[in-house]
Amino acid sequence: MNIWKYWNNLSLVKRIFFGLVLGIILALTLGEHITFVAIFGNLFVGALKAIAPILVFILVMAAICRHQKGNKTNLKEFVGLSFIGMFCAAMLGVAVSFMFPTKLELSGVDMAAVSAPSGITEVLLNILMKLVDNPVSALANGNYIGILTWSVLLGIALQKTASDSTKEIISNLSDAVTHVVRFVINLAPLGIMGLVYSSIMESGLEVLLGYGRLIIILVSTMLVVSLVMNPLISFLVMRKNPYPLVLKALKESGITAFFTRSSAANIPVNMALCEKLNLNKDTYSVAIPLGATINMAGAAVTISILSMSAAYTLGISVDFPTAVILCVLSTLSATGASGVAGGSLLLIPLACSLFGIPDSISMQVVGVGFIIGVVQDSCETALNSHSDVVYLGSIEGRKRNILTNQRTSTETQ
Repeated sequence: MNIWKYWNNLSLVKRIFFGLVLGIILALTLGEHITFVAIFGNLFVGALKAIAPILVFILVMAAICRHQKGNKTNLKEFVGLSFIGMFCAAMLGVAVSFMFPTKLELSGVDMAAVSAPSGITEVLLNILMKLVDNPVSALANGNYIGILTWSVLLGIALQKTASDSTKEIISNLSDAVTHVVRFVINLAPLGIMGLVYSSIMESGLEVLLGYGRLIIILVSTMLVVSLVMNPLISFLVMRKNPYPLVLKALKESGITAFFTRSSAANIPVNMALCEKLNLNKDTYSVAIPLGATINMAGAAVTISILSMSAAYTLGISVDFPTAVILCVLSTLSATGASGVAGGSLLLIPLACSLFGIPDSISMQVVGVGFIIGVVQDSCETALNSHSDVVYLGSIEGRKRNILTNQRTSTETQ
């Protein structure tokens, strides 16, 4: 009983770290003798992905339905910061590629079965079609663009037509879904244990050694965005030390996103963190799912670095104006990453086309991305997801100390 009480008193991050270490130990010692461990990871990610669309739909609808005219939200500032962050991340990716040019081994990678979008027009068309997707289909398939569209429309309609009792029912439903999400998140230590175990058993470490330089460049660039660029943007917005907020977002959002490798699955985690920070619920209930759709700094880094690596491999010289255009194209492509199956990797051919690289070669670059995806995708998702909380916290941190408010709220409870 004392052990159970001690376990419950530990912070979620410490429990996740315990699950991480246990997963590594089990994979390296018992290996294939306990393959059932992987099921815990599958169940955890499955539960998060299952509850996230319902959570987004209900919370966004409830937030707009309850919204009182005259109450200020910060959605415009959040969208603006997201695009600034993505463009800066793309510029950093291009700059790092100039400083540390990397050649790719492209032979033997067969991507004939993969279909990439033919241009920005197709990406934007896919996004527009998702806006008008059937709401039931959007919920079933995790189409967050469609979910956001219908939840906003229903929220506005309910705000104008619903009675106070109906709004109270929707509010209660929102609280109930949030309670379920907290239960799922508390299962994270078991889930992380299973995810770490399955990653080591499936991919091992050997397959990544041949692409070590590329992995180091990608991961290092994303770390610089997380620990230098995002804090700088945060400081310029709130004029306060940004690192308490940045490190808290990395610890409580980035770690979970790293292992789930899904911005959508991490939406409940970010929602819970925003609640702990006492951020404006009217803002974060819409901004967090919106950020999981459009705020893709990690994708901008991946697209720019792999495209530059492809150009260097083929001996293509990239001048300054072309590099700037690549940054813009990477930013736009990253914004549309959620609208394409395969995410940021399948948008690499769009950027490669800027250098005149044919699809037959650029799709091999995509293949390299899939090979290193166990690391690249994890780091990319962690950067994408925790940046949402950093930007939201920075906007509200201009007027108040959100971390102090969070501690006071916790003590009161």
